[in-house]
Amino acid sequence: MPVLSRFAGVLGTRPLLRTKVRAPRKVGFTLIELILVMAILVMAVSVTAPALSNFFRGRSLDSEARRLLAMTHGGQSRAVSEGVPMDLWLDPDAGTIGLEAEPSYETTDSHAAEFKLDAGLRLEIPQQAPAPAAPALAPGQMASVASVPPSKLVHPSLPTIRFLPDGTFAATSPKKVELIARDGSFLWLVQAADKQSYEIRTTDQ
Repeated sequence: MPVLSRFAGVLGTRPLLRTKVRAPRKVGFTLIELILVMAILVMAVSVTAPALSNFFRGRSLDSEARRLLAMTHGGQSRAVSEGVPMDLWLDPDAGTIGLEAEPSYETTDSHAAEFKLDAGLRLEIPQQAPAPAAPALAPGQMASVASVPPSKLVHPSLPTIRFLPDGTFAATSPKKVELIARDGSFLWLVQAADKQSYEIRTTDQ
């Protein structure tokens, strides 16, 4: 018992060792640092904004021209594969373009497509010379129309690229279409030299 009491007394008089745990230091930005970062961002945006704006406008003009070119390819392909004339009509006032089979052959076209140009773009179709008149017939000769049904355009009052079943397009089709951006840049959709397709150019020649 004396030994145990002595041992207990020694333990009772020894101070307990405690380790002090430090709280983790919070890492963050001060108000001045945040203000400096915001000022740098504002200056960077003000410098790059005009260049970015011109870049996206250029991309819009290029992408819309390519979409219009794709519509010509689609119309020509459908006219050949389905044996039906296809009308690619252009509405410069509304900025709308559509592709549809002629109603004289099909009452409705389930594959008709239509899209509206980007708000910053507009269409212009230059006036072209009228198609040459048909050669005069000999006295007593009658024109044969048995295999040529009369054309009935989807939108007779609008400029129309008319694709025929033989892969060509009608002589009344616009020879060139101009796409103009808000900043004055432009691209042309022009009939190719072989008169069998359209292509994108930076000039109308």
